[in-house]
Amino acid sequence: MPRINLLYVITKLELGGAQKQLISLIGGLDKERYNIFLFTAKDGLLINEASAIKGLILKQSRFLERPINIFKDVLAFVEILSFIKKNRIQIVHTHSSKAGILGRIAARVACVPAIIHTVHGWSFHDYQPRLANYFYTTLEKICATFTNKLVVVSSFDKEKGLKKLVGREDQYIIIRYGIKGNEFRDQSMRSAARRSLGLNETDLAIGTVACFKPQKSPLDFIKIASTIKKSIPNTKFIMVGDGLLRRKAEVLIKRLDLGGQIILTGWRNDMVFVLSALDIFVLTSLWEGLPIAVLEAMAAGVPVVATDTGGIREIIENGKTGYLVKVGDRQSMQNRVEALLKDRQKMNEFIRLSREKVNSEEFLLRRMVKDTEKVYSTLGERS
Repeated sequence: MPRINLLYVITKLELGGAQKQLISLIGGLDKERYNIFLFTAKDGLLINEASAIKGLILKQSRFLERPINIFKDVLAFVEILSFIKKNRIQIVHTHSSKAGILGRIAARVACVPAIIHTVHGWSFHDYQPRLANYFYTTLEKICATFTNKLVVVSSFDKEKGLKKLVGREDQYIIIRYGIKGNEFRDQSMRSAARRSLGLNETDLAIGTVACFKPQKSPLDFIKIASTIKKSIPNTKFIMVGDGLLRRKAEVLIKRLDLGGQIILTGWRNDMVFVLSALDIFVLTSLWEGLPIAVLEAMAAGVPVVATDTGGIREIIENGKTGYLVKVGDRQSMQNRVEALLKDRQKMNEFIRLSREKVNSEEFLLRRMVKDTEKVYSTLGERS
């Protein structure tokens, strides 16, 4: 049986949830069934990891980038279209907003038999200007008319898409993120991890993992740290990530005199090691699809306090597997973190129930790969 030519398109292989999941998916696919291609931007922190996947043909674009640039976007579209035709692609599976639009339109023009898009959080959200929201919603509606399947990682995103009239209900399929939960169980590295981050035995470590961009609201994390340190002086705060707001974060840390309390690690590719050092994981996002950083923290046995961004309710049951607070409510988040630091019994309960949740079949990597391959097989038979 001939192999199927399968192309993934993603805007940039940065160290984010969508990118990490795509790399895991590609690594787990049956290489005897698929010739696998990946089209992405020319640089990104996960480029080397992608390059190391046996059998993957990687195309790095000179023109594909996240910001809207009409000239470069047209050239990126032409590049994708040419790549599809040259390699006789039979399935195009897009990820991320920009790649999702350009990749699907190119696939449509090239008459690709099967077009799939995974929503890792919609391109439209409540924090956009009305005109921008209308623009992105319209683009998603148009592309949905020629997309065979819309993969969402949460029921929340499915409902949000349908509410905006993006696609039909029968186009949607929920495929949860999958992780290798066993990798996060090893606590033997905790002491070494804490030493490497400059923590001593009595420090309580509160951490976050996120790109420094408005969506993740990293400045809220810093402001919460400022108030917590006043009531619990032996707290330290670990911020893993980098990005657009890095400079503003540094300025705020200095202004609030938190230089000795907040540790900026930059991007790290050893999350099992870093998470083992933490006592509590905090996420201050304004909107999310399904944050993989939270899944990893739960698997690592780190209690979670996060903003209630919708899809996260499907992994965090408030008061049972973690705490959820209203978006932007720094006071409630501070209160929850402080209460948890003082309640070891509650922390242990969160740890136990969180691990049960993420180690279930629903969040296993092999299940994510199997469900995705099933979509490919079904569409392949139809085409």
